[in-house]
Amino acid sequence: MAGIASNGNNLGALRDITGKVAWVTGAGTGIGQAGAVSLARAGMEIVLSGRRKEKLKETEEMIRAVGIEPVIEELDVADADQVAAVVDRIEKRFSRLDIAVLSAGINVKKRSWSEVDTDGWDSVVDIDLNGAFYCCKAVLPIMRRQKEGLIVNVSSWAGVRVSKMTGPAYTAAKHGMVAMSESINMEEAINGIRACALCPGEVATPILDNRPVKVTDDEKSVMLQGEDLGETILFLAQLDKRVCVNQLVISPTANRMYTAGIT
Repeated sequence: MAGIASNGNNLGALRDITGKVAWVTGAGTGIGQAGAVSLARAGMEIVLSGRRKEKLKETEEMIRAVGIEPVIEELDVADADQVAAVVDRIEKRFSRLDIAVLSAGINVKKRSWSEVDTDGWDSVVDIDLNGAFYCCKAVLPIMRRQKEGLIVNVSSWAGVRVSKMTGPAYTAAKHGMVAMSESINMEEAINGIRACALCPGEVATPILDNRPVKVTDDEKSVMLQGEDLGETILFLAQLDKRVCVNQLVISPTANRMYTAGIT
């Protein structure tokens, strides 16, 4: 084909990630769970983190079903010391960390300016933004030593577009997460480290249960599903290490932000 030069490599082929190591936060439900299962199906070693052990055990069983024995590390990402200790144990166990999928996140029901209180604001920012920062800070030294590593920061549609629906705390935290990801690329590209801010629109995951207005089953059915994000995370992981997807915005075809005028 004219305009495409071949160097003898298999152009366009996704890389084999068998045996590489992934750490997934928020792995007990939703996007984190789906990402962990997809990466396990590709043959990766998986470390699962989250606050609820019973939910992590559910993900563990799903991963065992595809022939991988995951490691569970209970974790509150809002605790910087806990984060550092978990990453230290990962390094001691595997001597490396190839991919970090940072999916831990919450929102509160009382989220509008007229309702949100300081405790609600702090809880969202502590987990969604500060927690992601603590995780990035902890994994970067390992990735620098390797001269390679991928961080997938699971942000949100609300991280690139301001929305009344998600509230100011979540919107601010997710915007911060996007900016933080790009700052990693600016500083760490020389060390072979890549960060992607993954920004999905509405996804039918348990976080919807915390919406002020109940989401119907019909509405959930046309949203993105967890497995859609799992496959997206797998795609990012399989791209050649020379490729950095700085930001990936993904939405349902029936995007209610457009079709229903939700702002």
